[in-house]
Amino acid sequence: MHDNFEDHDESIEYEIEVETDADVQAIPDDGLVLARDILPSRLPIIPLRPRPAFPGVIIPLTVNGEARVRTIKHAMETESQAIGLVMVKELDEEDSTTNLQKVGVAAKILKLIHTDKESAHVLVNSLERFSIEEVHEVNDVIYTDVTYFLSTIYSDNPELKAYSMAIISTLKELVQINPLYSEEIKLFLGRTSMDDPARLTDFAANLTNADGFELQDVLETFDIHRRIDKVLVLLKKELEVSRLQTKISQQIEEKISKQQREFFLREQFKAIKKELGLEKEGKVSEIEKYQERLKTLTLNEEAQKAVDEEIEKLQLIEPSSPEYNVSRNYLDWLTILPWGKFSKDSYDLKRARRVLDRDHYGLDDVKERILEFIAVGKMKGDISGSILCLVGPPGVGKTSIGKSIADTLKRKFYRFSVGGMRDEAEIKGHRRTYIGAMPGKAIQAMKSAGTANPVLMLDEIDKIGASFQGDPASALLEVLDPEQNGSFRDHYLDVPFDLSNVLFIATANQLDTIPAPLLDRMEVIRLSGYILEEKLEIARRYLIPKALKSHGMTRAQIGISKSTIADIVDRYAREAGVRGLENKIKKIMRKAAMEFAEGREEKIQVIKRDIEHYLGKPIFAEEELIKDSPGVVTGLAWTRLGGATLQIEATAMKSKGKGFKQTGQLGKVMVESSEIAYSYVMGHLDKYKIPEDYFDSHFIHLHVPAGATPKDGPSAGITMTTALLSMIMNKPVRKKLGMTGELSLTGRVLPIGGVKEKTIAARRAGLTTLIFPADNKKDYDELPDYLRAGIEVHFVKDYRDVFKLAFSVK
Repeated sequence: MHDNFEDHDESIEYEIEVETDADVQAIPDDGLVLARDILPSRLPIIPLRPRPAFPGVIIPLTVNGEARVRTIKHAMETESQAIGLVMVKELDEEDSTTNLQKVGVAAKILKLIHTDKESAHVLVNSLERFSIEEVHEVNDVIYTDVTYFLSTIYSDNPELKAYSMAIISTLKELVQINPLYSEEIKLFLGRTSMDDPARLTDFAANLTNADGFELQDVLETFDIHRRIDKVLVLLKKELEVSRLQTKISQQIEEKISKQQREFFLREQFKAIKKELGLEKEGKVSEIEKYQERLKTLTLNEEAQKAVDEEIEKLQLIEPSSPEYNVSRNYLDWLTILPWGKFSKDSYDLKRARRVLDRDHYGLDDVKERILEFIAVGKMKGDISGSILCLVGPPGVGKTSIGKSIADTLKRKFYRFSVGGMRDEAEIKGHRRTYIGAMPGKAIQAMKSAGTANPVLMLDEIDKIGASFQGDPASALLEVLDPEQNGSFRDHYLDVPFDLSNVLFIATANQLDTIPAPLLDRMEVIRLSGYILEEKLEIARRYLIPKALKSHGMTRAQIGISKSTIADIVDRYAREAGVRGLENKIKKIMRKAAMEFAEGREEKIQVIKRDIEHYLGKPIFAEEELIKDSPGVVTGLAWTRLGGATLQIEATAMKSKGKGFKQTGQLGKVMVESSEIAYSYVMGHLDKYKIPEDYFDSHFIHLHVPAGATPKDGPSAGITMTTALLSMIMNKPVRKKLGMTGELSLTGRVLPIGGVKEKTIAARRAGLTTLIFPADNKKDYDELPDYLRAGIEVHFVKDYRDVFKLAFSVK
């Protein structure tokens, strides 16, 4: 029943009755034999775990350990054959004289069932409570001097009789819920009358599964009234637990019965459908599905062989086998890929131009490159082996151009981002030996596209990573290389798949972080950004209609004038792309929607003075761009977000010696440019009529705002030199002038990059005069007319030409 109590079978119960009749005589009406006369005052002790014993209960007892076996044998040798059963104080501690409760039960050994050196099995009849007076230990056998608390016979006590009836009533309920209790109750009735409340109480306590220490508390309660109260509480708890267990068991049985019933019905339904020819076995239908798919596909020889072998293997595997699902998934991938399926390309240049003009405003040079690309495809008959790389700042329309190319060619379009990708398996797939293995992105894209010649866009290719799991950029080489991708072998498929008909379009913000071998395989098309006029048209044609639709409004409810959009572009959205402008328009739409939701009915017309109400304070201010003061010169810079203007400031402080300092978080190359500018000016003092001792008595400080933004590159050389000369001469440069160019120590002006981006930045800032290196004239001449209109550009070879232009010197 418990840890060191053993259940006994019916034969033992029979022996118990015999032993009880022979050894534990009923107390006669005359000449009582008291427990004190047959139980000794010193008892050998058996410590109990995890619960105590109660008087009037026959217990099959198992003891372990040499010391406890000796205790049993010693007790058997005595005339009374009595032992003391005492629960321990701490369950986890070893048996000792100090680890015993103060109250236990004296018991008579009825039968020694089995014994050996290490263990003994005995049947004992517990008789009376006792309290421990003194504890002794002799040869590891614990003895105690005890005082007995003898049972009192209660007769005709109405209150106790009521208590007894309450216990009996609870026991009846327990028997109804759990029939296992009935056997123990029958055994108890064979030895004791229900009219004895003390014995009934002890028996009921022993029957419960209460905590051992709660039961010990009952054992130590000598007052019969208080003992019955405690036992009734334990019985009620036992009753509630039994009810809960029964409820849970019933729920589980009902659930299992329902599942079994559904299972049998499903199996019968399958059998009926199979007999009627309405359904085939799962494995057969799977194989037929794959064979049906293969009829529309044109697999290469190796792939066909792999499919045939896998189908043959699947026929031999049982569906319950783990290998079945692996084989089925592999076949599913092999037969769902578009082997030999091609969409028909369209090389209609008029339609292509119409689609590009419909979807994009401006970007004439980019459109021309795309049309040339399509024209070559028309002449050649296909455009296989082509990889385009669209490079430009965020928001200039790289992804949408990719979609337009797919629309122009009438091909399927699929896009996935490789930015932040660090695992080679994401490109080339996992080997099938791994749990949850699947093909790489390239093969997944082919499945989603459904044709073998889609347009696949690899977004953010400049942000691809690398880790201990491999280098995805190197894995992309096989995907993009026209010499290799005709037989691309994914780790999962392990058969060659032809990617040579795919048109790959990559997008990037900059080329510096793209690995050189990967960049070498791509044709780069640059998208430099938009000027004010282009942004106005984009907002009018695309952004405002899109925002109106997404916010549930119409042009009849809200209008934004052209001058308002121009002001938003100039003061809130000066970036190269149009994403910032789109967000500002959405913000206006949200605030307008709020007004209409609150009850407004008349149309909202957003004009210049309303902009701050909708968008808050301006982000950019006009006075930040150009300052007509000595020592301040506007330079032109290229960033990965597009072109930008850069003001360079110089100042001088009187000092006892020369010195030069640069600030503005300049990179190494830019610091070198500033030192070249400083050395150039020092070496040509006489040319620019500067006192020879000027640098000996001044500390020069060169600063490039904003200080929190990192800057680097050689193209600010002539700008820094001009800022130093403007500061020394105390003469500002001509108004609305911008310049860019690398300077050598001899005064030569060297070429730079990003001419288009810098020209756009100059137009955005309102500059009307620009100075470029002479070697960049060819780049400038390629710019469209609308970018060059209204700008006076000078091309210089030597810094002396820059000086004359900046300070209007003839």
